Amino acid sequence: MNENVLAADLGMTNIDLAYRTPEGTTLKMLANPRLDAEDQLRLAIRSVEGLAPEALIGVTGGLYRNLPQELDGYLIQKVDEMLAVGLGGLALAGRSQGLVVSAGTGTAMVAARGREVHHVTGSAVGGGTLLGLAKLILGTDEVQEIDRMALAGDAAAVDIMLQEAVGGEIGRLPAEANAVNLGKLGREGEYAPENLAAGLARLVAQVIAVIAINAANAEGLEEIILIGHLMDLAAIRREIALVGTFYDKTFIVPENPGFGTVTGALEALALTP
Repeated sequence: MNENVLAADLGMTNIDLAYRTPEGTTLKMLANPRLDAEDQLRLAIRSVEGLAPEALIGVTGGLYRNLPQELDGYLIQKVDEMLAVGLGGLALAGRSQGLVVSAGTGTAMVAARGREVHHVTGSAVGGGTLLGLAKLILGTDEVQEIDRMALAGDAAAVDIMLQEAVGGEIGRLPAEANAVNLGKLGREGEYAPENLAAGLARLVAQVIAVIAINAANAEGLEEIILIGHLMDLAAIRREIALVGTFYDKTFIVPENPGFGTVTGALEALALTP
């Protein structure tokens, strides 16, 4: 097996890299300048100092299928993105099986049982949704600023809550749960940016969490593993955990969740003879 391997995940927003040498693995994230796939990969290669000329490069994500078998003298191995998601989620979480949710610009969900991985479902709601709506509503798409505001805000100030809608709880949902995301925005009034940010974070997180719970139940999987750079946001993690309390589900967010898919690409290369 090649001891110098660079894995790249060409995401729509970021390019994630994992460079493995005999000394260990280095993780790195680059902003994606939206070049074509070959130039994205060239950018990735240039960013890795001392990349060995004999290094094998594994690529997944984005338009990786458009890449040639060799680029600038480097051998390119294409890794199925859903396989990378599943293997990476299990590896980071230290689990043998689970529903792995890749929450990046969009959201994909795969059932992973050891090396057996298949796509289950997903959602067009993801980090791109949060950034797009935040830019329109809050005037910023700066990730850390959105997260800061959301943590300081109260989503109940912009959502219609069950207590307000029906006067109490419904099924598993307590009266303090929301009934309509951003439902108060159609009313007259001023809304603090922090509360708007909290409402946006809750909207995105709830869509992902509820779909994930239903997908895990349909697959007979107990554990839900969350990866992707959307999970870097504390406000998103908080709202997903809240959904878990409603439905008695624990969501696993491993260390370095944003590098889940690229970690899976490394894992896939290690399995290749």
